[in-house]
Amino acid sequence: MITSAQNPRLRLIRGLLSSRRRREREGLFACEGGDLLEAGRAAGIEPVDVLIAGEDVEPRLLAELSTLGHPPRVVSVFRRDSLPDGYRDVVVALWRVADPGNVGTLLRAADAFGASLALSAGCADPTGPRALRASAGAVFRVPIGRFDRAPGRRVALDAHTGRPLDKLDLTPPLVLVLGAERAGLADLAGGERATIPTPGDAESLNVAMAGTIVLYELSRR
Repeated sequence: MITSAQNPRLRLIRGLLSSRRRREREGLFACEGGDLLEAGRAAGIEPVDVLIAGEDVEPRLLAELSTLGHPPRVVSVFRRDSLPDGYRDVVVALWRVADPGNVGTLLRAADAFGASLALSAGCADPTGPRALRASAGAVFRVPIGRFDRAPGRRVALDAHTGRPLDKLDLTPPLVLVLGAERAGLADLAGGERATIPTPGDAESLNVAMAGTIVLYELSRR
C-alpha cells in the first residue's frame, strides 16, 4: 500500500490533475471517481493505472491530491491517444471556448445526440478534471477532432445575427460553430449564421445551453 505522498504514482496523478502541460507531455490524464473509470472500460478503453483508497493507497493521500469537494475512492489514469477521434456527420466545432465546464457539457450533449466535437486552439482541455466531470464519461465515446479540419457545411451560431434556427437547413454533413460569448466567433468564409430566437430579457445563452438546443433541434427534425 502506498503510504508516502512522494510515491511516483501519486506524484504523476497530482501533476496530471493540476497541469494541462503535464497531461500533454505525458500523453495521459487522470479520472477521479469510479463512474469515469467504468465509463472508460465500458467503451473498451483500459486504464494504465488504478488506485483504490484503502487498498492501494492510504485514503488521506488520495484526499490530499483530489480536486473534488468529496475525495473519490478511486483514481484512474488513461492514455490520451486511446480516446476516439475523427468526425461524425454532425460536428460541434468550438472556437476558443475556454471554460472546461462548457466543453465537458457539450461533450455530453454531443454524446446524447450522436455528434462529435472539434476544438480550436484556446479551448479548454477536455481531459482536465472539470471537463471530465461535466462530460459524465462522454469523453470516452465522442470523437474529438480539430476545428480547422471538420468537414461539412458550416453554420455559426450567433447570439444576435443570422437566420432563425427553425428557418435554417440543418441537413448533415454539418459543422455547428459555437464560440465563447465574449470571444465571439471566428471569421467563417462562406459560412452561414444562425440565431436562437429568445423572447425573454436575457442578452444571450450560455454556449453549452445553445449548443444543446441546436443539437436537439437537429435531432427533432
